[in-house]
Amino acid sequence: MSEWKKRCAEEWSLQGAPMPDSQDWKSVYDAKPLGRNLLKNPSPHGVSKDTPPPEPDLHGVSRRGPPCFQPDGDFSGWTTSTETLPYDRSGIPAGAVICQLPRYSWFTMEQVVDLKAEGLWDELLDDFQPEIFIQDWYKENRLHKSIFELHVKLLGADKITVISEHSAKPTEDRSAYSHTWKEVSYVFSGYGPGVRYVHFQHRLKHQYLNGFYEALSSDSSVMVRPTKTSA
Repeated sequence: MSEWKKRCAEEWSLQGAPMPDSQDWKSVYDAKPLGRNLLKNPSPHGVSKDTPPPEPDLHGVSRRGPPCFQPDGDFSGWTTSTETLPYDRSGIPAGAVICQLPRYSWFTMEQVVDLKAEGLWDELLDDFQPEIFIQDWYKENRLHKSIFELHVKLLGADKITVISEHSAKPTEDRSAYSHTWKEVSYVFSGYGPGVRYVHFQHRLKHQYLNGFYEALSSDSSVMVRPTKTSA
């Protein structure tokens, strides 16, 4: 066994995992693809789950003109989009006069992780199928009963074929508020051969009512863990 191959096997406890001699093990060791976050810029809002979330803030105060749904942050590494939702008039009695309704939007951020480019190899992904751990955090608030969604897909080499997927759509208890970060996580295991990419997407719901109130996320993570899936 080469020195670099031995280092990889020992550092990540890969006993029993396929480790072909044809692999460039020094490059794998330098890339360190196991046990680290593979997402770029995991906290684009500039906040961390390890500190209390910021107090509710008001941005873009304007009583005239269309709502502005642009959140603050550095979104490099992410593909972003905004979907402005129609006004929700449910529950309003017929004939009632409403001066103003809140306007909501979904702000979507997504990334595609190339697992082989990060240093993983075909035999590990296809035969050993290490766990793929997904974790995300969002700030609790009472803007709406649904303020956060997470959608993750494991894709084949064509970036189209979905081999496995998971979605989470938590709902908020608007009667209680503890001003904390909330965790959403999932572990992919036993997902089958062919996985080469991870498509990570989350959506945050923002509100505009005489100003912009934003939902926040932090410390998003995609991590491949050197754990043998059970048969």
